[in-house]
Amino acid sequence: MAAQDPLPSWNDGATKQKIESFVEKVTKQGSPDFVEPARRIAVFDNDGTLWAEQPVYFEFFFALDQVKAQAPQHPEWKTTEPFKSALAGDMKGMAATGEKGAVELITATHSGMTTNEFARRVNQWVSTARHPKTHRVYTEMVYQPMLELLHYLRDNGFKTYIVSGGGQDFMRAWAEAVYGIPPDQVIGSEGELKYELRDGKPVLVKLPKVALVDDHAGKPVGIERFIGRKPIFAFGNSDGDQQMLEWTTSGDGARFAGLVHHTDAAREFAYDRQSSVGRLDKALDEAAAKDWTVVDMKQDWKVIYPPEKP
Repeated sequence: MAAQDPLPSWNDGATKQKIESFVEKVTKQGSPDFVEPARRIAVFDNDGTLWAEQPVYFEFFFALDQVKAQAPQHPEWKTTEPFKSALAGDMKGMAATGEKGAVELITATHSGMTTNEFARRVNQWVSTARHPKTHRVYTEMVYQPMLELLHYLRDNGFKTYIVSGGGQDFMRAWAEAVYGIPPDQVIGSEGELKYELRDGKPVLVKLPKVALVDDHAGKPVGIERFIGRKPIFAFGNSDGDQQMLEWTTSGDGARFAGLVHHTDAAREFAYDRQSSVGRLDKALDEAAAKDWTVVDMKQDWKVIYPPEKP
């Protein structure tokens, strides 16, 4: 009886073979590349690697919806940018405010409440909000092949982590239900917290101050700070993941670095070097120079998203 394919949504070919070959050699007793389970650390970016990220990062859509929900308590937003454009649905107006405007939106919608209240808001949003193109809820825009890869690695003794530039508390609210990755294995950009007693009960309050930007060079910092071990397996999709892949492959022994290349305009989106979201330029060149594995989404994946729920 043939063994069941652990990666059924991956087309047979060099990419799938490289993944399976790596897992086999690091988990096979007696192999010169054998790695004991405690060191089988696998890290994954989230946006564009585990779920989609176009036309803007999904957490930004969350922030826009939160601005609209909180607007009655902030009448000044009607005449103040970037909130004025956000309330009007004016993407060009918001873009004109640049990074400063984006930070203001995120700060206003991600602080001032307890961690429990924020998680409640996120869970309510991911269960109801829908993507403007696919009309799926956002947690159904995860990549079926990557879900299979996460399960495959865990079945082979790996511990899987998310290491993302996205908000840590935002991802922790739903990552376990969607990816099977518990909150303590989710590393992201985070703000400062403050311990308080409210009505005699201890709470943690989210402050409008950044503690860690877990992107680019911040990713190896986050890995060291929260995991304390260098990964042996890493997957990303953009230049924001370049340093994480460099860090992972700089260790001794067998190492795996992978990039998801968005090449499928029909089933998903096609973008790389010129994209303002998820730009894949310098990391793509380094992948070619260092023989990192590049997943061609159009060629390597049989399906993109999981089957839609009725």
